[in-house]
Amino acid sequence: MPKILVSCEPDDQTGVDLLSRFEDVEVLPYDPNKLELTADQQRAEILVVSFRGSHRPIPLIPQLPHLQMVQLLSAGTDEWAPHVPADVVLASARGGHAHSVSEWVLSAVLCLYRGWPALLDYQREGIWAHRKVTPDTVSGKRALIIGAGHIGTASAERLRKMGATTTLVASTARDGVHDAGEIPNLIAGHDLVVIAAPITPETRRLVDQKFLASMPDGALLINAGRGEIVDTDALIAELRTGRLRAALDVTDPEPLPPGHPLFACPGVIISPHMSKNIPDTAQRCYGVAVQQIKTFLEGGVPSNIERRR
Repeated sequence: MPKILVSCEPDDQTGVDLLSRFEDVEVLPYDPNKLELTADQQRAEILVVSFRGSHRPIPLIPQLPHLQMVQLLSAGTDEWAPHVPADVVLASARGGHAHSVSEWVLSAVLCLYRGWPALLDYQREGIWAHRKVTPDTVSGKRALIIGAGHIGTASAERLRKMGATTTLVASTARDGVHDAGEIPNLIAGHDLVVIAAPITPETRRLVDQKFLASMPDGALLINAGRGEIVDTDALIAELRTGRLRAALDVTDPEPLPPGHPLFACPGVIISPHMSKNIPDTAQRCYGVAVQQIKTFLEGGVPSNIERRR
């Protein structure tokens, strides 16, 4: 009977409940804060990584000699890929974050266009800021979305509903999606850039000084992907001129240490890697994860498997 390790934390109770419905499967709760497994837990064939603090169970891998599959609840696998043996299936919960992260993207764009940071500054000073802030609108804007997976396409859909036009880019072209090689020629024609791509050798530092310089005056950079995709020093230099604005859910380094210059830059709003954190995200992610595990147990190939080089 296959044994599946699932975190015992509250966010992971959904996973325990759903997987316990499988026939001929034993679900073993584990504590991701403990670095040692019991003898019974060490016999598990599948490890489901905790929803929060997903890096914590990494030290458990050497204790699992029978491990056949690692199921993540994140959209990306870059944090785990170096630690999972090549003969072990590694699958993500790609698709489970699209709703929450795309909602964050839209909220960030609206926040900057409608001038909320400046309005809140006036509010703290007790100033009625009528006509002191010039709002803008999403309607009519052109959005370049780098990353055409679930999050990128959901973000594009939300922005289109607000009246924007969108251009999607992926590593390879397909119907309605541009090839990544076209990015340099696309940047200047867009009012905002949304990063929704995974971290790869090709995307690391993709948004560098040259990229940022190509963005038109007043453009917005929205990063919901990975912090390492953006050259932080280059972004700070642009923000300090006031030419660009940015909304960041991810940064490099992460977490930002106290006193980091990015905190003090004008025109930037930062959320601490929490774009996915709304009440139903864990349920959505486990809905995806359970289907991946079911496919694996039935002898199939999970759709979210990481194709490692």
